[in-house]
Amino acid sequence: MFDRYGPDVLAHPPEPTPAPEVTVERGLVVECASTGFCGAVMGVEKTGGGWAAVLEDRHGRRRLFPLDPAAFLLEGRPVTLVRPAAGPRAQRISASGSRVVEDLRAQVARGSRIWVEGRHDAELVERVWGHDLRVEGVVVEPLHGADDLPDRLDEFAPGPGRRVGVLLDHLVPGSKETRIAAQVTARFGGYVEVAGHPFVDIWAAVKPTSVGITAWPEIPPGQPWKQGVIAALGWEGVEADAWRRILAAVDSYTDLEPALLGRVEQLIDFVTSPESTTP
Repeated sequence: MFDRYGPDVLAHPPEPTPAPEVTVERGLVVECASTGFCGAVMGVEKTGGGWAAVLEDRHGRRRLFPLDPAAFLLEGRPVTLVRPAAGPRAQRISASGSRVVEDLRAQVARGSRIWVEGRHDAELVERVWGHDLRVEGVVVEPLHGADDLPDRLDEFAPGPGRRVGVLLDHLVPGSKETRIAAQVTARFGGYVEVAGHPFVDIWAAVKPTSVGITAWPEIPPGQPWKQGVIAALGWEGVEADAWRRILAAVDSYTDLEPALLGRVEQLIDFVTSPESTTP
């Protein structure tokens, strides 16, 4: 029957329908309902205000968004993102993508070592592969320059149970580093393995998008590369400030170029193979 007076103005309005809950999954594309920022879910992080989703847009920019009710849009519809239910033995993943070994006890360091060119290289390897290295008892040491490699190897005396994996910058045909690598591998046989990436410096092994730039600047030959990068990008501060900025942008292996990832994994395998522990 037609009600000429319309609905009862004193009646309680219907309760709003709550937004459906959607479990956070890596790669799920959602939009922040309040800001319009759209991106793929890269994970969740604990913040001072509670749990938040890490979204990465198509330009590689990442932002944190609280897991508030109806805070996201999925295919245009409001949803509430929730963390996956943690099982009794939920497996955590390290920055390198490997499974975290829980309740890890301190390991006795192996006789074998991984050497890198400088302190920045060592800090970057530790940031991504630190857990794996502690599990295996592998020590990473800086060389402070490829020129010292032959003398350092003479002092170390590689042999059974004392392998050395060496990570060098700018290991490309015709470079000084390539000549040094050929020299030491021929001399020490299967006890030394040299791997390298093509970048002039370890800074460039970090993806530009992770640092918030479109590309690493091209610095003319003969000019100090790091100083040229700082000037070209208009960054304030000295080299140490720039490096802190770059290192802070690295959360996991996804922030590094594949040309570096494969080489580090190669050296870890080399120094932890069963043959490397045989005295």
